[in-house]
Amino acid sequence: MASKLFIGNLPHSTTESALSDFVTNAGFQVASAVVVRDRMTGEPRGFGFVELAQSEDLQRAIAGLNGQSLEGRRLTVNEARPQPARFSGSQGGGGGAYRGRSDRRRGY
Repeated sequence: MASKLFIGNLPHSTTESALSDFVTNAGFQVASAVVVRDRMTGEPRGFGFVELAQSEDLQRAIAGLNGQSLEGRRLTVNEARPQPARFSGSQGGGGGAYRGRSDRRRGY
């Protein structure tokens, strides 16, 4: 079972391979590494996720990597939380004008 780390305050020049190498050089096996990018611009957002191959390494990795420096920036490392379910317009609803209480009084 793998465990996922949230790594924040990444330099914007950080790539997935550089992030993976950083964690590997600290002594942990990496299953995958992702640097999150802005959907519109494609620019890095300054954080990413690293999935560890060994779940037993999670707390040791947090303790060992949190506060470490990467290209002059102190990293914030925590256990990644599951992404909350997001509402999308394809699930129904949405669209159209809001018909609040005042609209009903006016007869619209």
